[in-house]
Amino acid sequence: MMQHFPVLAVMLLFLSAFIVEIFGAKSKAVAQGIAMIAATVSAGLIYALIKPVMIDGQIISYWMGNWAPVEEYAIGIGYEVDALSLFFALLVVTTFWLSGLYSIGYMNKDHHLGHYYTLYLMLSGSVLGLVMTGDIFNLFVMVEIMTFASVALTAFRNFSEGALEGAFKYLVIGSMGSSFTLTGIALLYAECHTLNMAQIASILAGGLSPTAIAAFGLIIAGFGVKSYMVPFHTPAADAYTVAPTSISMIFSGMVNKAGVYGMIRMIYIVFRAMDKGTVQQMLAIFGAVTMFLGVTMALAQHEFKRLLAFHSISQIGYVITAVSLGSALGLTGGLFHAMNHTLFKGLLFLTAGAVLKQVGTTNLDKLGGLSKRMPHTTICFLVGAGAISGLPPFNGFASKWIIYQAIYTKAVESGKFVYVLCTICALVVSVMTLASFIKVTQAVFFGQLRKEHENVTEAPFSMRLPMYIMALLCTASGVFYDFVNKYLLHPAANAALNISKYIDAMMGPGYAANARVSDMSVEPVAFSYWNPIIWLVLFGVLFIGAALVILGGRNERGQILSSSDPSQAKYDTFFSGEKEMYSQVGGSDLFWGFKSNWKGYYKFMEAIHSGIVNDYASMAVVGTAVICLCMFLFMR
Repeated sequence: MMQHFPVLAVMLLFLSAFIVEIFGAKSKAVAQGIAMIAATVSAGLIYALIKPVMIDGQIISYWMGNWAPVEEYAIGIGYEVDALSLFFALLVVTTFWLSGLYSIGYMNKDHHLGHYYTLYLMLSGSVLGLVMTGDIFNLFVMVEIMTFASVALTAFRNFSEGALEGAFKYLVIGSMGSSFTLTGIALLYAECHTLNMAQIASILAGGLSPTAIAAFGLIIAGFGVKSYMVPFHTPAADAYTVAPTSISMIFSGMVNKAGVYGMIRMIYIVFRAMDKGTVQQMLAIFGAVTMFLGVTMALAQHEFKRLLAFHSISQIGYVITAVSLGSALGLTGGLFHAMNHTLFKGLLFLTAGAVLKQVGTTNLDKLGGLSKRMPHTTICFLVGAGAISGLPPFNGFASKWIIYQAIYTKAVESGKFVYVLCTICALVVSVMTLASFIKVTQAVFFGQLRKEHENVTEAPFSMRLPMYIMALLCTASGVFYDFVNKYLLHPAANAALNISKYIDAMMGPGYAANARVSDMSVEPVAFSYWNPIIWLVLFGVLFIGAALVILGGRNERGQILSSSDPSQAKYDTFFSGEKEMYSQVGGSDLFWGFKSNWKGYYKFMEAIHSGIVNDYASMAVVGTAVICLCMFLFMR
């Protein structure tokens, strides 16, 4: 019976989307009820797989229409759920269930909620289907549904400034990513004459031909678009900012994880390229650039959700760098941080949505002192900020520490200087992340309460409950790392590094052995808060962060800059300018001095983030060309 659960979970979401469109168009309560029932049952079906898959080590396979392999050749669409698939499926169902609950209070004044919940269910079903399918073309179909549902949800509040523009950018760049993926799949089908990922993995075990290398590069670029890896990150900031916050949470918690999952599945299982030094170094560089660009752009923002969007890009850089290392330690750290990013970034978006719902703005220059009126939201925000900044005992600290350790170990073992730079970059980005959230904390929640906000109240309980749950998970997954590692991380990492069971589950016993597919031994990754080096690094990071706070708002003469300084006008166009405000330390521009000292870098960032979709498309093409060129030059 359990083998039907993955398919039922996906079909239920898609079927419910059509039911909502038919029966929920004129009744908000009916639309909400159908959506939440579908989300709850679907999540229950996935959670029911934890014991057989994560604990007992089973792999669940299912052939649609009972089209099993004929003469050892796959001709049907198969669903295959191993520990890696289930790990991401758990993130997906948790995210969309909490988002649905949050939507009840957050979207209650919007119109056309039947359309909203239809798209919400289509998006949830597509991402869930993507992480559990065993067929690479079916994976592309899910990517397409995910992309167009995301575009429509980005533009859902089309009366908001920038909503249609953000949706158009998402459509153009997202469609380019889908085209890269489809072209790679077509080349792969021409090479292997099958679309089943388990069989493709066994066929490619003997080596990659030029056609397979081209397919690999295109597919990695396609999933790079979906994960918002630099230089494919450009639609993310607009989409995250203008979409309803309940959807911004899904984009951050589900959609970009679909891109990460696709990259892991391709690199570790389908193409078996994780032992290629070129692939490792190339993706490590892309990851480091992604984390650095994201955090520096976040420091420059004056809009709460846009700032969080750039931090999403930055944190995905950590994940890509970690999984690119090709080691059990790196993969464990990357998976853990992907999970943690879903939790703490989802929490932060929900707090931003609560502020927007109750106050009517997320402009940092128009906020301040909300801790006096929204104490529960403030506490939840501080938990999320501590987690993303890597402070103990929250989950972000544990996963970042494992990633630091993995990159440093790779640097020592390989002797490659690129990994030394990645280690330094990861530490610096962590400091800048902490500094950025100090800025948000003082601009939004602390300082003087503005007169127009004196009557602000807490968000409805239906919005706060998901925030409480995510804050609890951010803390519990950091404190109880051993439990998370034993039942989630270790099984998922083991599944990615040992693919013979994955192949045999779909193609029959002994198929992997005949293809000479080799596995790796994977030991659980130990972590302890009582390591003295951890505390030494922590205090060093806090010291640097404090220095950045003290010096960040000073000019070359050591004087605090006035928020009305006329020299700031030159930054108005790109950074929204600085205005006089209620706040004690320069308002949202706590680090104006830092931006002033880095004005050359920020002018370059202004040039490449022009807002012109043609420029963004060109960046995507160049990024894809670089990836494919590196594959051809160094993988053969």
